[in-house]
Amino acid sequence: MKVFLGSDHVGFVLKEKIKQYLKNKKITFVDLGPARLVNDDDYPDIAYQVARQVVKSKGRGILVCRNGVGVCVVANKVKGARAVNTDNLAVVKSARQDDDVNILCLGQAYVSEVKAKKIINVWLKTEFSGLSRHVRRIKKIQKIESK
Repeated sequence: MKVFLGSDHVGFVLKEKIKQYLKNKKITFVDLGPARLVNDDDYPDIAYQVARQVVKSKGRGILVCRNGVGVCVVANKVKGARAVNTDNLAVVKSARQDDDVNILCLGQAYVSEVKAKKIINVWLKTEFSGLSRHVRRIKKIQKIESK
């Protein structure tokens, strides 16, 4: 599995810490930016790039902005992307098991580095359950996306 990373200027510091965490865990990742702090960047640009790469490669993505909401909204506009914004371990586990979310969105202003690592760990380790009711619901989402 390949993980695609991205942030805006407000999420840059946490994204850089996440990169080091993934590197230490020997998890393959691609940082889609920014490569350096750019104070006037816009989160829709990077969130769109990450979501497109996640869908194209059937990988996963992690996006960081101030509250995690903006990048989540953008990511969910990309057909095939299913993003969640949470700081709750039970929710992130359920989102993976039930909804097969492929993008995790975090808010640097609200999630500490320690908490982010715990959330990412659960998110990476949890697989989609494949239960028929969840498959049925995802197919309905895909049908909505194709309209």
